[in-house]
Amino acid sequence: MKKILLVCIICIFLSGCTNIEDRKNDNNNVRCEKKQESVIVETGSGKKFGWGQGKEMDDKNRPISAIEYQNKYENIGGYFIGEDNNKIYLTFDEGYENGYTPNILDTLKEKQVKAVFFITYDYAKRNSNLIKRMIDEGHVIGNHSYTHPSMAEISIDSVKSEISLLHEYIEKEFGYKMTLFRPPKGEFTEESLVAAKELGYKTVFWSFAYKDWVESNSMGIEKSLKKVTDSAHSGGIYLLHAVSKDNRDILGKAIDIIRDKGFDFEVYK
Repeated sequence: MKKILLVCIICIFLSGCTNIEDRKNDNNNVRCEKKQESVIVETGSGKKFGWGQGKEMDDKNRPISAIEYQNKYENIGGYFIGEDNNKIYLTFDEGYENGYTPNILDTLKEKQVKAVFFITYDYAKRNSNLIKRMIDEGHVIGNHSYTHPSMAEISIDSVKSEISLLHEYIEKEFGYKMTLFRPPKGEFTEESLVAAKELGYKTVFWSFAYKDWVESNSMGIEKSLKKVTDSAHSGGIYLLHAVSKDNRDILGKAIDIIRDKGFDFEVYK
């Protein structure tokens, strides 16, 4: 409300609109109009962001944009990269099961690495045995929304519903309370971050991802392994898709190579 009031005051002074004919919320941006003159001031309310870590790195191979976003949004519940602590955090998005998750779990168990698995309602309902195994083996289950919509394209009430419905289902069916949320496609608004935080969630993005979800466009084992291991950085939050055969095949070797670089793996909480 304070932002909206401030915007309208600015609008009055800038446009001289002492007699405002129309003031409305247009796509969550405040708009003040007088006759044919208008001043539109961006408040940040409802502005859509689509996250990607970018290609610019600092001298420690840490994505600069991830550091900037971490500093900007941590106070309202957005997390993009871990601390500069030589840790790597593995996270997997589970939109659907492609038959590779059991192998991924086998490798993680062999290498003694814990990970976060972000799931949807449909995934949980169809793969309850895998959810139970993840929990039993000490992994973290993350909330990837109930129906997988963009958090930037639905109302805040719908954002809360998407998170809460899956939260309640997982708690009821598995006795597990989730605290981490990943917005589908990495799309968000500042308000969606706040909404998730109000529900007791951290919104976790990533500082490394690559195009691994389209099997028809697979990079192949050699290129995928190089991409994953060359990108290792302190505090790295890795987003990997469990539908990828390449990820299944390279995971064990990638863990070994990254460890040889001096990094430790830790589960993100």
